[in-house]
Amino acid sequence: MSWLDLLLIPLGFAIGAYGTIVGAGGGFVLVPALLLIFPDDSQREITAVSLAVVLLTSISGSIAHARRRLIDYRTGLLLVLTAVPASFAGAYAVRFLPRSLFDVTFGALLVALALFVVFGMSRGGQTMRSPMRAGRAVVRRSMDRGDGAVSQYAYDVRQGMALSGGTGFVATMFGVGGGIIQVPLMATFLRIPIDISVATSQFMLIFMAAAGVSLHALAGTFEPADAVRIGALGLGAIMGAQAGALLSRRLSGNAVTRLLAAGLILIGGRLVLAPAF
Repeated sequence: MSWLDLLLIPLGFAIGAYGTIVGAGGGFVLVPALLLIFPDDSQREITAVSLAVVLLTSISGSIAHARRRLIDYRTGLLLVLTAVPASFAGAYAVRFLPRSLFDVTFGALLVALALFVVFGMSRGGQTMRSPMRAGRAVVRRSMDRGDGAVSQYAYDVRQGMALSGGTGFVATMFGVGGGIIQVPLMATFLRIPIDISVATSQFMLIFMAAAGVSLHALAGTFEPADAVRIGALGLGAIMGAQAGALLSRRLSGNAVTRLLAAGLILIGGRLVLAPAF
């Protein structure tokens, strides 16, 4: 193990903590970081490594969120029904993107998501949706947090599954697991409270990241050196995810949303402008 591999441990810790706070698994930070650290690696290999670390982070983070009773298991399992098949398609599609186009496209996607998150906040994106008409497609949820507080919300399952399918394809293609897209969509379109969106998204990432990792493994994407990188990053990420879950208890929903938007802008802008440096 080289000194550079050892530096991946604190990088994994930071990514695991931040990713768990915003419910994104950390892949949207890890991918651009690996693109900069290992410029000679293909985007396919980098996304494969990122998804493996996201899988470890999501498992660790979900355990922490489960202790706080914030995971909406029913919603999560419904949405992964479309997200997982789309994840397989996204993991396959990445091989057709040239590295230069991959960097710029991924950066533009992150910046666009940041603007979407900020716009959603300005329009009250975290508030409850107006009462929905009764129907078979409407799912109503009541989450007992265990501390006397109960969160109630309702959404159209057709809309949720369509959004989740698109998220699975795009996110896995870029190696980010899906949470970075899933959380803003769940909180803004489906009006699920931000802390429940974060926890449920992290739970969904287990299935989505596992699908992408499996496909990359079967395709022979992983190189021998990737095992060391995944081990170092994963060690830090697992510990960071627990730290992030503890820290999230002290943060408000608006603070989490601002952290999410800030990370998107910083990382996305750097990738878009990378050719200029």
